[in-house]
Amino acid sequence: MIRLTWHQFRPQAIVAAGALIVMAILLAATGPGLGHGYTSSGVSACHANCATIASSFIDSLGSFDHLLYFASIALMYLAPALMGLFWGAPLIAREFEAGTYPIAWTQSVTRLRWTLVKLGLVGLVAVATAGLLSLMVTWWASPIDHAASLAGGSVQVAQQSAAGGRAGATWFVLDRIAPVIFATRGVAPLGYAAFAFALGVTAGVLLRRAVPAMAVTLAVFIAIQVVVPNLVRPHLLPPAHATASLSAQNLSLSRNAASGQTSIQPPGNLAPQGAWVLSDIIITPSGAQFTALPQACTLTPASGPAGVLDCKDALAAMHLRESVTYQPASRFWPLQWIETGIYLLLAAGLGWACVWQVRRRAR
Repeated sequence: MIRLTWHQFRPQAIVAAGALIVMAILLAATGPGLGHGYTSSGVSACHANCATIASSFIDSLGSFDHLLYFASIALMYLAPALMGLFWGAPLIAREFEAGTYPIAWTQSVTRLRWTLVKLGLVGLVAVATAGLLSLMVTWWASPIDHAASLAGGSVQVAQQSAAGGRAGATWFVLDRIAPVIFATRGVAPLGYAAFAFALGVTAGVLLRRAVPAMAVTLAVFIAIQVVVPNLVRPHLLPPAHATASLSAQNLSLSRNAASGQTSIQPPGNLAPQGAWVLSDIIITPSGAQFTALPQACTLTPASGPAGVLDCKDALAAMHLRESVTYQPASRFWPLQWIETGIYLLLAAGLGWACVWQVRRRAR
């Protein structure tokens, strides 16, 4: 049974191996140069006030490094989804479509063993592929991730033109705990791959058609990948909080030229270095979110600097505070393991549902 399953899965395995080899060559060819630039820039030896050095290192990266950085992120998002679509959804659904399932389930191999071997073998290959890909990408991008953390968690870099000047386009390099990067590092991709594969198989068993199962798998997987980072991950561990009083000196005002509306900009320096900021708001002494500006802050172009000072004095008299909720950078690995465990449990539950459905429908 294992030999038969491997024979049927061999084309997909060859494609996956080829993609891993190509990615390994690209990362191995550029990784040493990236590491040398990281060391020679002084980022690796910096321990205090490293934001400028880290930003300079990221700014010095070539266009190909930037392209590979974002391509690796896109690949880490695509890989689990593709495994669910092309490995999971057709795995059992094609037996229903071809009408071969009565033959497959009446041979010397039991239905239980037939299902477990298919799920286990292909599922392990999916997890191993995601793990190898994540290992390579995490290793290659570690200098950039560390520099982004030292630079404050988010660095905006102007794209270099061919002539060496600065073009209008920009690159954004984020800290690894930021939602966009978090899903492409560490052990989390293993959980995503296992879940996407199990989701695809389950959809195929329930719908008995490969194409509809692929569509459902893609829709559900995308929805979960949006919901989890925004609604679940921030609360996997209790967030940390920090507050600070706002004075006339640290208040920053901005005025919308179109609407003329004035708003307060929080200083934004309460969260520790590299933290994932969940919210940064202004609150009143009672703890409610501040929304209504005093009359003195109704500024016009004619108000001038005196009007701005009057507005700041009026705001300072209200004893406002900045309140920041965040997940510290030190929680990257705890969050990784917790989220991976959740996805693996979901994958195991879906696998059990597949086994139950196959045994039920074959009767």
